[in-house]
Amino acid sequence: MPNNHNEHEHLSALSSRALKISLSIVVVIMIVEITGGLLSNSLALLGDAGHMLVDALALGLSLLAINIARRPATVTKTYGFHRAEIIAALANGTTLILLSAFIFYKAYQRFKEPLEIDTPLMLTVAAIGLVANFIGIILLRRAGRFSLNIKAAYWHIIGDTISSLGVIAAAIVIMITGWTYADPLIAIIIGCIILWGAVQVAKESVDILLEAVPKQITVDKVSKTLREVAEVEEVHDIHIWTITSGIYALSAHLVVKDLMVSQSTDIIENVNRALGEKFNITHTTIQLECRSCPTNNICAISPHEH
Repeated sequence: MPNNHNEHEHLSALSSRALKISLSIVVVIMIVEITGGLLSNSLALLGDAGHMLVDALALGLSLLAINIARRPATVTKTYGFHRAEIIAALANGTTLILLSAFIFYKAYQRFKEPLEIDTPLMLTVAAIGLVANFIGIILLRRAGRFSLNIKAAYWHIIGDTISSLGVIAAAIVIMITGWTYADPLIAIIIGCIILWGAVQVAKESVDILLEAVPKQITVDKVSKTLREVAEVEEVHDIHIWTITSGIYALSAHLVVKDLMVSQSTDIIENVNRALGEKFNITHTTIQLECRSCPTNNICAISPHEH
């Protein structure tokens, strides 16, 4: 369990550093795209700039959540502040959903009243944004596999990258054909992609806050593993949940054979070892019971009668 915590702290430090660099890049490119979008009359470019504004807020929120999550546990917050990362991920997913709705609305307006677009400027700014977004993807990709909070920030950058590609494609189409509807059409496609990623992040965040079983773990497989431990006969009242990304917890009642109290330590150690190795479950609360007792039907772990 200490190793798990040390690894989590190490990943947290890496994530924090990647977020700081990504945030700096996003803020600079956002300012460039807002200026370019206003000068070129490109909705796709302004939409991308708006997405980057939300990204800047999201990355800042993710960075704040990581710092809060590092605080030690207290007598009232016995699990610490790990869930701050999940709350930040949910907030980021929600803002992405709202951003998608706004892009759809603005695209609808542009279909009704198309504007003349300065495509060379639109193309240049989008190309700069694309390079910056690729850098952000490289920085956040690894950390996003271990943290839902970083995964949410990663999806923001993915959305930005797709946005930049879409803006470039729209600019090329308009330059070649003069078809200005390519601009709002690409904006709608961008909105759909952003919406898909946002829903995934929001759903996973809600599952964690509702203490659902982690998607890569099944109760049946965990129960089977517990029953395979020596002296364990039955398993019931089993609960499995996620404290924060990569930290899983379990509570369960194990029915064991009537044995010496001193043997219970070995059973719990074997259970924790099996859960850690097979499912990466590191926080456990195990209650041992026996099927029946020699006298008065009182269930307890007691020594064999001699």
